[in-house]
Amino acid sequence: MNEKQLIAMRAAKLLQPGWTVNLGIGIPTMVTHYVDADSFCFQTENGLLGVGPPPDGDRVDPNLVDAAKQPVSERLGAAFFDSAASFAMIRGGHIDAVVLGALEVDEQGRVANWTVPGKPVLGVGGAMDLMVGARSVIVVMTHNSRDGSPKLVRECALPLTTPRPVDWVVTELATFRVVEEGLVLTELAPGVTEHQLRSRTAARYSAAAGPPR
Repeated sequence: MNEKQLIAMRAAKLLQPGWTVNLGIGIPTMVTHYVDADSFCFQTENGLLGVGPPPDGDRVDPNLVDAAKQPVSERLGAAFFDSAASFAMIRGGHIDAVVLGALEVDEQGRVANWTVPGKPVLGVGGAMDLMVGARSVIVVMTHNSRDGSPKLVRECALPLTTPRPVDWVVTELATFRVVEEGLVLTELAPGVTEHQLRSRTAARYSAAAGPPR
């Protein structure tokens, strides 16, 4: 199992059966591999409620894609609608959880996930609406950038997606719950020591009981 699969598997444990869940681009889409698909209703903001797994190559419908333009299938009872209805669903608080990626998360649980310095950006997409409208927000990301710099930081250098803090942060090293006081370490990944975690984390965090570190 690679680190992205590990992150997706650990994030899947945070979802509750019966939830309607929006999945972001990249690692979030892998969450479906680690849940009973019949127990959840997956939504994509481009207008499908009841997203199914990617189809076999000979059954790909070029008109049936998720928000990342990746092929998906439809589950029995799926519903299609336009973007206005989709975002009314999101902004109206009808999405139980969103799983999305991030470039940075600060020690208060606030996220920057829509712009990369020096690269063209099409826009914030649905991230801002989802982070405000979803009842629970779960961030999944690798613990460090490709250059080794921490993604869990004291303060985000990139523009915040929204001032609202997320509820959970899941990396290949650990799972953090976000509370009013900040990040709380709830679980280390198998084989990871807290010394290793601390050496690769810039943000301060607390254990389940104890002061910030």
